[in-house]
Amino acid sequence: MTGPVPAPGPVSFAGLRAPLVVGCSGGADSLALLALAAGSLRPVAVYVDHGLRPGPEREADVSAVRDAAERLGTDLEVVAAPVAPGPNLEARARDARYAALESVRRARDATAVAVGHTADDQAETVLLALLRGAGISGLAGMPPRRGHLVRPLLGLRRRDTEAICTAAGLRWVDDRTNHDLHLRRNRIRHRVLPELCDTAERDLVPILARQARLLREEAELLDGLAAQLLARAGPDAPSTRVLACAPRALTRRAVRLWLGSPPPSAGDVERVLRVVEHRAVATEVSGGRRVSRREGRLGCSLASPP
Repeated sequence: MTGPVPAPGPVSFAGLRAPLVVGCSGGADSLALLALAAGSLRPVAVYVDHGLRPGPEREADVSAVRDAAERLGTDLEVVAAPVAPGPNLEARARDARYAALESVRRARDATAVAVGHTADDQAETVLLALLRGAGISGLAGMPPRRGHLVRPLLGLRRRDTEAICTAAGLRWVDDRTNHDLHLRRNRIRHRVLPELCDTAERDLVPILARQARLLREEAELLDGLAAQLLARAGPDAPSTRVLACAPRALTRRAVRLWLGSPPPSAGDVERVLRVVEHRAVATEVSGGRRVSRREGRLGCSLASPP
């Protein structure tokens, strides 16, 4: 069993208690997170198997996580979460992975689930959001904490996590799919971001990560103000007069908050704003829902079948 490994940069385990579930893929980022948490948080290394990796590659992943767990003296769980090939594979695999990690957290009565996203991942996420045309919340990237999910390594670089693994004597695997340029994130990582750094003549990763942090602070402030506005308007059937009297940017966020899940698109929100501003009587939004105005208040119901 190896001793505690110092971090070469800012790592935040604030507010966390043992035990901690750590998602481990076998890569340097997740194994470094496991090594840093091993000092005091009694982490449980969890490898989630989606059934998408060829047998030898899966075995190499599991072997790297098992070796790290044995060296660090931590528990290990291998959890099956099958995902069928098809559209939106990355998003579906991510959702299945987080659900599997959360199930282990509940079973272990752990305080949180930690994943090893770094500043490099944050910069890529910001650029991906920019390509989607996201607003402030999307450009704020990944939050350090959302519910039980925490990201302690957002202040580190990938090279830092490799240094941590080397110092701890841990062997990591390099997933070949991380070099598949058919995946948009990989094109950002290997082509777009290096080209942008070359054009700017400086490393843009810390700049993009800093911008994400600043935008997140502003987004959280606006969300708080939007929640207050929605509370004044009436959270169930909000008053269009109260909503319309607020700054439109704030009303937009209040409408998004009121619509809830499934998350509304920008077009959905704009159509509802037309109802708020008495430029339309009703509109349909995602999730098969219909938003209408009656006696100065918004209502939401399932749209009638065709």
